[in-house]
Amino acid sequence: MPPHDNLAEHPKSGYEFGLLGPLEVRYGGQPQPLGNSAMRSALACLLLEPNQVVSMDRLIDTLWGEQPPRTARTIIHGYVSRIRKLFTPEEGTADPENPALVTRAPGYLLRVDSDRIDAHRARALVNQAGNLTPGERSRVLSRALSLWRGPVLSDISSERLHRMVAPNLDELRMVALEERIEADLELGEHHGVLVELSELVEQYPLRERLTGQLMLAYYRSGQRARAQSCYHTLRELLADELGIDPGPELRSLYERLLRDDETLTAPNRAVAGPATPAGDVTPVQPAELPPPVAGFVGRSTESAALDRMLSEQDSESASVLAAITGTAGIGKSALAVTWAHRVAHRFPDGQLYASLRGFDHERSPLPPGEVLTGFLKSLGVADDAIPIDLNERIALYRSQLARRRVLILLDDARDAEQVRPLLPSSNGSLVLVTSRKRLDGLVVRSGARALPLETLPTTAAVELLDRAGVPGRSRSEPRAARELADLCGGLPLALRIAAARLAANPGRAVNDLVDELTDEHNRLTGLDIDDTDDTDISVRRAFDISYRNLHPSQAWTFRLLGLVPGHTFTAHAVAALCGTEPETARRRLRALTLAHLLSEPRPDRFAMHDLLRVYARELVFAAPDETGEESENALRGLLRHYLTAADHARRFLRPPRDELDFSAPEREVPEIHGRTEALEWFDAEWPNLVAAIDTATDRRWHRTAWWLVRLQFNYLMVRCPWEDWVTIYTRGLESARHIGDETGTVLMLAGLGVVYSRSGSPEVALNYYAESQRLATKLSDRGELAMTRVNMASALFRLGRYPEARQHCEDALRTYRSLGDRYQEAGALNNLAQVEQVIGNRAEALTYLHEAEKRYREADDLEILAMVLNNCGEVSVELDRIDSARRYYGEALEVAQRCGSTMRQAAAYLGLGDVASLREDHQVARRRWETALSIFEAGGSPRAAEPRERLRFGAAPTEGAEARPCSGV
Repeated sequence: MPPHDNLAEHPKSGYEFGLLGPLEVRYGGQPQPLGNSAMRSALACLLLEPNQVVSMDRLIDTLWGEQPPRTARTIIHGYVSRIRKLFTPEEGTADPENPALVTRAPGYLLRVDSDRIDAHRARALVNQAGNLTPGERSRVLSRALSLWRGPVLSDISSERLHRMVAPNLDELRMVALEERIEADLELGEHHGVLVELSELVEQYPLRERLTGQLMLAYYRSGQRARAQSCYHTLRELLADELGIDPGPELRSLYERLLRDDETLTAPNRAVAGPATPAGDVTPVQPAELPPPVAGFVGRSTESAALDRMLSEQDSESASVLAAITGTAGIGKSALAVTWAHRVAHRFPDGQLYASLRGFDHERSPLPPGEVLTGFLKSLGVADDAIPIDLNERIALYRSQLARRRVLILLDDARDAEQVRPLLPSSNGSLVLVTSRKRLDGLVVRSGARALPLETLPTTAAVELLDRAGVPGRSRSEPRAARELADLCGGLPLALRIAAARLAANPGRAVNDLVDELTDEHNRLTGLDIDDTDDTDISVRRAFDISYRNLHPSQAWTFRLLGLVPGHTFTAHAVAALCGTEPETARRRLRALTLAHLLSEPRPDRFAMHDLLRVYARELVFAAPDETGEESENALRGLLRHYLTAADHARRFLRPPRDELDFSAPEREVPEIHGRTEALEWFDAEWPNLVAAIDTATDRRWHRTAWWLVRLQFNYLMVRCPWEDWVTIYTRGLESARHIGDETGTVLMLAGLGVVYSRSGSPEVALNYYAESQRLATKLSDRGELAMTRVNMASALFRLGRYPEARQHCEDALRTYRSLGDRYQEAGALNNLAQVEQVIGNRAEALTYLHEAEKRYREADDLEILAMVLNNCGEVSVELDRIDSARRYYGEALEVAQRCGSTMRQAAAYLGLGDVASLREDHQVARRRWETALSIFEAGGSPRAAEPRERLRFGAAPTEGAEARPCSGV
């Protein structure tokens, strides 16, 4: 019985996605509408990388290239909103198993079962077919080929997306087609494939493998002359168009045809015969590959990359050197061995294998001379004919490979110097190297193709747990299986150990193991297998070997990185952690990246696998030469960096509204030269800043905690991540109260009031504002008291308590004018304008708004300026000054785009839609409202109800909408 192929079964219900043809989404078998070509491109980009974060920059680059529109981010927010609606086809049909598009810095992650995407299902089938019998291989590959419905993404207009995707998927189809024909030939079906092969060779005249298969089919059908004619036709074509000869495999096949090699008549794989060596050599075909790894899953992208290298070798008649690199336990050897077995038939002269012991915890690395001796013996060289001199041994080894086509797998290499003597000098062979180091020297000097491995995505990780442990557990406990995969960090070694522990105790629930591993103090211990003599079966031991090979300064830095609370870090942050210079920190980070103990997901931004972070944290607390005080000082240095850098960045967004100042000339801060770069810094660091605040409060560094919270306010006003805003300000309030810091308490209460006010809960906001005002009254700072009055006015206005709101605005305005604070005065003017507007004094409201506009321009506070311009547009509509309204809303949109405020952009689009509706340009109005709705929905804003209502009735409201005053914080 063939193995069950659950990966490749076609989904019977729910969502199905098609990339192998026009983009297609089906739900319950029914096609779903997908919108315009650009939205299709965005969806395709997400489907091509399921369960992986696709950055906003990547989406923009894919859709528009080097000249994106200024509203690119806004447009993508709209597409994201529509895609999310697509995954809930009817009201009330939300299903936890449905795909979900989640926001995940620095972009979006499409959480979906990759088996429901035809391109990924096709890769799974092609990978599975490698080790099956010919009959099963032909059947499975035929199923894979049936998934193609036409040219890849034929209805997508993005040329960049086509260039990135189509060649890879087209090559996958050709590989599947060639492998299926190969299987048919092994089955003796040469008559049945003749017509198909003739058409394919005519369509793809330069694919040597197809020509070789056609030659073999003709030969077996008794048409020897036509078989030879195929070879001559291809040779002439290659000479005329490329100036090269056919590759060694095809030349060997042709020579065997000429001498009527009797092995060609048998229905098996057509291979080139080995050259007959001379001297003290007995011809042999070594087959030294270790057994394939049981339960191997995933790695379709990496396997396809290796397939492309092999195809290039066939077309260019060249040797290929590939280096598979990655951290300990990532599955380098498993991929290398599995793929080598799948393509072994392409190397008729045999396969050589050596474990180079580059990172062996008991034995030293294997010298190249010792490896060469073993290889020469495997190639049939007599013991007494093997030279003693290393250079002579290398020369003999390369001579033996000169007319052979051999696959050489060099596992666990220490460095490039260990590998270089083992490389053949002639074309035709393939060398596959695995190493924990990046082997950049091999790439630069020997032309190696680098193939770094990442962790497995959740879907593949869960499947590995099933295949390596107790089949079916993921179906009985799907949520626990996903949690276990996440706790293992997608690291294959950890997943296999977890699976083995479940298999050893079939009655144990997956959730029990999840509970055990959730505690970081037990996680690495839980990922050891005790009852075995094989000490390699341990995640901690695998990490130990890499760690012990580090230089002392690199090892010290690695340990301290276990203290970093966030998921990524820069050279500036690590310099603060280690008390060194950024350039020194950068060199150490690069060295750790070369050792695959870190990754560099973006230029100059580094990350550490979760299990490596746990391991580093164990080391830092276990190191005998490091005291708790030294660790504490390192962490305090990191938090000081975040204080300094956040204070530096926030000043580019809008003027600070507090007295905090962490500028320190002795400390280097990230290079930020404008508002855009400041936003980019906050976007990239946001998860780290939230984690830093949590760390400060957990360690009871309360003053640092509320300081850090306050420094995020300008960013929060622009990006509006409501949940994070509430979370960190609540923690900041707890810290300020704990140490009795009244200024901090006032600011934290005010910040909570702002978030609840802006997110549609004015009653809650009023309670925070009132407490903030009561506390500010006790202080001697008149400016802070005025700020609380502006805030009170904001909440009272939203609750319809206009006389009270007006009184607070006028009191605050008098205070700010007496203090000569024109910037803070602007907030009171804006709020006072809203009160005048709602009670019917629209001309006076516009006057106040113009005064506020002037002051915000002086301060270069673009975020609030955009709000004021939107308010000017709203009042102008009520005054029937439609041209003025259009101008205000247009400028508000331009200002909001410059400062990156999506909520202000949405408000501007809403107003522009109203203007278009009043001009009876209903098509434009609808587009503007739809854009506003998508942005409000993406940001979780309660204002989404406003464009939704307009779209329902097809018109702007007849009376003025509720105004949106600013906060004075």
